[in-house]
Amino acid sequence: MPVPLLEPTLSGARVVPVLVLDDVDTALPLAEALVAGGLTTLEVTLRTPKALACAEAIAAKVPGALVGLGTLTKPEHFAQARDAGATFLVSP
Repeated sequence: MPVPLLEPTLSGARVVPVLVLDDVDTALPLAEALVAGGLTTLEVTLRTPKALACAEAIAAKVPGALVGLGTLTKPEHFAQARDAGATFLVSP
């Protein structure tokens, strides 16, 4: 059974790049290139200390990007993801 709020976000995404980012200066041009290439739904994993900052920067500065956060393993990650502008969340 599809999740009602998640389905509209992901239904058009044939491929969702899963990004491990540790530098905002690298994250922004990468996200811009992916969106320009038609990959607009992006998952940033919480595997690095700068992941939240990268996700927040992409959400704020890359038009057309639907940013999700993955590898949420702690309750506080959910509020952090919301504050960073995440459109969807992935938890193992």
